[in-house]
Amino acid sequence: MFLLNGEPGHYVDVADRGFQYGDGLFETIEVLNRRPLFLDRHLKRLDHGCRRLLIPMPQSELLAAEARQLALESDRGVLKIIVTRGSGGRGYRQPEPIQPTRLLGLHPYPDYPENFQTQGIRARFCWQRLSVNSALAGIKHLNRLEQILARAEWRDDDIQEGLMLDTEERVVEGVMSNLFAVKADQLYTPSLTGCGVAGIIRELVIGFACDIGLPVHEIPLDQVEVLAADELFVTNSVIGIWPVRRLEQRVLEVGPLTRRLQNLLNQARMAEAQPCFAA
Repeated sequence: MFLLNGEPGHYVDVADRGFQYGDGLFETIEVLNRRPLFLDRHLKRLDHGCRRLLIPMPQSELLAAEARQLALESDRGVLKIIVTRGSGGRGYRQPEPIQPTRLLGLHPYPDYPENFQTQGIRARFCWQRLSVNSALAGIKHLNRLEQILARAEWRDDDIQEGLMLDTEERVVEGVMSNLFAVKADQLYTPSLTGCGVAGIIRELVIGFACDIGLPVHEIPLDQVEVLAADELFVTNSVIGIWPVRRLEQRVLEVGPLTRRLQNLLNQARMAEAQPCFAA
């Protein structure tokens, strides 16, 4: 099911700049018990991205209402929100005025095995590098060619995620996730000042760690440091937290801090999924 500018529809104008140039942003949101989880955080990030790209943000209240309307159609699913700069403009020049396109779609939840959560996943390092561009760092823009090329590097179903480095050989994130490492009871995650997506679950995990007194470091990490971690896990809004049980030839345990953060995230998810009742 899709809502295109508030109306049921599947067809976007071929002149839309999201189609022509990837000129826009998107959010991917878990739906649980007919509720879009952490919706306010997603809309806040979307607003931040629109400001960065100079796209007028559709009214948050309108997007929230449409997101909740679609979520009512599914007990468990994935809601995607896309905002583009709309149609028009000559070449790369922006149209005047800008009339953004908003597209919301509800999709089935992926059929991931339960043991990805409990026993962990296998990951590899990718050859494809992420370009360093501070103007786009952190935001979830529509240009995902680097991730597509990285994911094309393997077809082995036993490998669930690939870790991507930037052109300066720093580990940044997974193809579809953010990365965390635990070392000596401290939490590390790559800084995203040059590239990468500042994920919503990443933001939540950093907050949980601070709440329980776990030191958090957002710093550049290289492959050697990542491989030397005591625990590794990856995060996004659909998978939650997946422990990494094997990276290349390194075998890791699913450690106690990963388990504790999983529990805290699941508690937050369940709280978000509770129905709201009007006073």
